[in-house]
Amino acid sequence: MEAVLKNLTSSLELLAVAAQGGAVKQWDKQTLSRAFQWARYCEHVHSRFHSNPAIRRVIEKQLQTTNQTLRDAVPGYADVSFSDLSCCQHLLLVRLLNNPELPVSIMKTLFDTTRPVNTVRSECKDVTGLCSHIIQCKSACKVLGPLADPSAVGADAEVQGEMLMKRLGALLSQSTDTRQGEQFLGSVLQGCEGAAQHFCRVIAAALLTAKNSNTQTAPQDFLLDWLQNKHCVLQCMCAAALPTSLLSDLAKEHRKFRDAYCSVLKKWASEMEYSLSDGEWVQMSRDTTVSFQRLTGHFLALFEACPSVRGDVEKELKALKESDGGFDVRGLSVWGDLLSALNPEVND
Repeated sequence: MEAVLKNLTSSLELLAVAAQGGAVKQWDKQTLSRAFQWARYCEHVHSRFHSNPAIRRVIEKQLQTTNQTLRDAVPGYADVSFSDLSCCQHLLLVRLLNNPELPVSIMKTLFDTTRPVNTVRSECKDVTGLCSHIIQCKSACKVLGPLADPSAVGADAEVQGEMLMKRLGALLSQSTDTRQGEQFLGSVLQGCEGAAQHFCRVIAAALLTAKNSNTQTAPQDFLLDWLQNKHCVLQCMCAAALPTSLLSDLAKEHRKFRDAYCSVLKKWASEMEYSLSDGEWVQMSRDTTVSFQRLTGHFLALFEACPSVRGDVEKELKALKESDGGFDVRGLSVWGDLLSALNPEVND
């Protein structure tokens, strides 16, 4: 029993190290695997002794002593109860993800999707892809939940969006320096090469996560600022990755996104030229191939979701039309033709 108590004390110390501090910077894949082995050991102890009142009291007393010691030594330490031992792997994972010092190499190991997690009797023997495995499980719960509303972005993206917000929140809570958050998003974006549309859905899910505290508002504001400077991601979101209805939801929820969305739409219009052979405005940019009809649809959906925007946008379009000469002849000004398409009743 003495060895068990000693091992539990060491495991709580491990959880404290995982939660904060720079010690995790030195972790490699082998260290990570050993940490989860100790977490599984705690779960085994709980499973073996939870129904034995005498031994449970001894363990609970040891946990109280160790918690007190760690509270005194580690600022912000969170106590671990006997019932917590039953989900110690989850505790370890959450504390690692909330530690802003966690190196990118460990993040990539946890989120690796190149091969499935090796599981035997539900015990993860290899931590590679552990987070991806959890995402799959949580996604399945969302899909199969009979009372759950269907997700507009997809279950996987919704779960990943929640995790993205938690990680950003942890990074931003530690310092006013935004470089760590930028580096984190950059590494996520780099890891999504070849899957840009899925990454855009994850961003959308993160921005639509319910905001009920400053810990959620701050990372969403940071993500919106980052997105405004990442024109390639914003362009992908608007052009192909997300349906117009979802873009409208984002615009309705966030003023910053609404402004960025309007800027993208106006940029698309400015890149169009009138084709005499087709009798239509066509996109000349190589980056996007948005039709005039689809551009009009984007604006109409935005106006329906955010009616207050319509007046300001149309005022700006009228000014741009005037700068082109103010002619009411089709094909002379994309702004004039866009206004006509947005207000067909005026021309009837």
